[in-house]
Parts: sequence; structure tokens; C-alpha cells
Amino acid sequence: MKEFTAHAPVVLDVAGLALDAQERRRLSHPLVGGLILFARNFESRQQLVALTAEIKEIRPDVLIAVDHEGGRVQRFRTDGFTHLPPMRSLGELWMQDAMRATDAATATGFVLASELRACGVDYSFTPVLDLDHGASAVIGERSFHRDPRVVSLLAKSLMQGLLLAGMSSCGKHFPGHGFVEADSHVAIPVDKRSLKAILAEDAKPFEWLSLSLSAVMPAHVIYPKVDARPAGFSRRWLHEILRERLRFGGAIFSDDLGMAGARMLEGQPIGYTEAALTALNAGCDLVLLCNQSNVEQGRAIDELLDGLTAAAQRGDWTPEPDSESRRLDLLPQTVPLTWDELMRNPRYLAAVERLA
Repeated sequence: MKEFTAHAPVVLDVAGLALDAQERRRLSHPLVGGLILFARNFESRQQLVALTAEIKEIRPDVLIAVDHEGGRVQRFRTDGFTHLPPMRSLGELWMQDAMRATDAATATGFVLASELRACGVDYSFTPVLDLDHGASAVIGERSFHRDPRVVSLLAKSLMQGLLLAGMSSCGKHFPGHGFVEADSHVAIPVDKRSLKAILAEDAKPFEWLSLSLSAVMPAHVIYPKVDARPAGFSRRWLHEILRERLRFGGAIFSDDLGMAGARMLEGQPIGYTEAALTALNAGCDLVLLCNQSNVEQGRAIDELLDGLTAAAQRGDWTPEPDSESRRLDLLPQTVPLTWDELMRNPRYLAAVERLA
């Protein structure tokens, strides 16, 4: 039997406001490297701080993440959390005053990250780098702009704000989700453009920010003129293009393997373990499985953890040597301010004013 390789690629979720015994057990599993929170995991700041502290007590090295972009994708909205603007509003501000827009983007990133970190959350899956082609309802106001240059500069400004608060970044959804209409949560969108066309427009922000981004999340979209597999399952997209051509060296997350579209491969339904193995062997460092902890007592999560363990022991999956260090690089390296300290912090107060 092959010796198990130390790597923690699985990012899972939890059902409620505190951990139960099953969730504590799963968090202790050596394959678990991250946890993603949702609105159902938030009742108050005090409760959120208690939840993140309990998670870290079990696994100090686990990455606690959330989708907290601004606009309609913001999981925590009450008990003092600032309502963050949709990214489209920053793009609209750019058309009036580019310098004000970059300043507002940095303020957005700083407020976003500092409030999350004050509550024990390490990481947000932001910024969205998809172009606003006007076709995708699932992207919509989440996009900064139609112009890849504007998207890149505003995203870089937002990422500066994240870094000021000690938080890494995640550009999504490589190589671009904005051109297709279908929602990848329920279907697999198809983008029939050529590689040349995609690289000339939608993938440009990923190229221009390849040194700045800490992580990338691929789109669950098929680009048939490049590969028959969705980008997140495609070694051509992730290894040949993202790693070798665009020279990206950070972490690669799969999109949520709980999405219906993410468990179809070449027209056939596949299980959670096969989906995760396909993503990992294509070049992903981490795989997300969301919204499964409250379905059949988390059966899908246990299936995935058991399946990946068996696959590693059989030799069907061998982690890339740098995958674990890329995951660990996403963890904050600074001590966050407490909420009370944050409320008195001059930089934070100035950033909130800019958002107002």
C-alpha cells in the first residue's frame, strides 16, 4: 500500500452556528485544509467569533474562508458589518473619476478584509475578474467592467486593500465566465470562442495580475475549441495555459463540486470523489465541496474524504509537491485587530468614509 502523502486539499462547510460532533471529527481529518462559511453560519459577531475560535482550536492551520465580495454576494450583513458595494459600481465610478474609483476599491478591500479578520475569518474568495459582457446573469453586477484593463486595475486596487488587512486574494473565474448565459450552479455553460479570442480579452486580467494574485478559481465552463472538459477539470487550461503560459504560481481552487454542473464529465454524471480527483489531477491544489453538511448528515463529505484517502493509498492521486505550501501561504501572517480596536483605527474609519 502506498504511503499517504501529507496534503490537505479539501475545503468543506458546516451546517449551523456551532460545530457538532461529526463536524469536529471531519475537521480533524488530515485531508481537510479549509472551511467555507455561509450566511446560515452567522447570527451575530459574537457567535461568529466563537465559531471561528472553535474551528482554530481543533485545526490551527485550517483556512477559514467565505464568499464575501460585496453587492449581492456578501454573507455577513448585520451586527456592524459594512454593506459593501457591488463591483460594478466601482466600474461606473471609474468612468467618472478613475482615481476616486481606485481609492474606493482599496477602501472596499480593506474594510472587507479587516472586518472579516476581526471575527476570525482568514480569507474571502474575491475579486471577480470576469468581464461584464452583459450576457451572464450569475456574474452581472459582480463584475467591475467590460474592459479588461479597468477590471485589472480596480481588482489590483481592491487586492491592495485586502493585503493592508493581511488577507490574500482569489481571482475568479479563470479564464472568464462573463461571456456565457447559463448558470454553472445548475448547468455547464459552453463558450465557443477560440483560445486566441479568450486570451485576448477575458483571460487578460489573470495574465496581468498573475504575480499579484494569491489564488485563482477556474470557471466551470466548457470552451470546446480549447478542451472538451470544463476549465476546472482541464489540465490544458490549468497547467499548460495558467501555470506555463501565464506563469501563475499561486494556489488553484476548484469551483464548488456540490454544483450540479460540476459532477458531469463528458456528458456523464460522476461522483464527488471522481470530480475531486479529476480537478486535482488537472492541476487544482484545493477542492471545494459546499452545502453538503446539512444533507444526509454530511454523507457526501464523508464519501469524499474516504474516497480521496483510498485513492491516495492506491496511488491514483499524488499531490503536486508545492500544493500544501500554496495552501499554507493563503493563511494570514499578521495578528488581526479586534473589532473594538478596528472601530478606533484611523485607516479603517477613513476607508468606511470613502465607501459612504
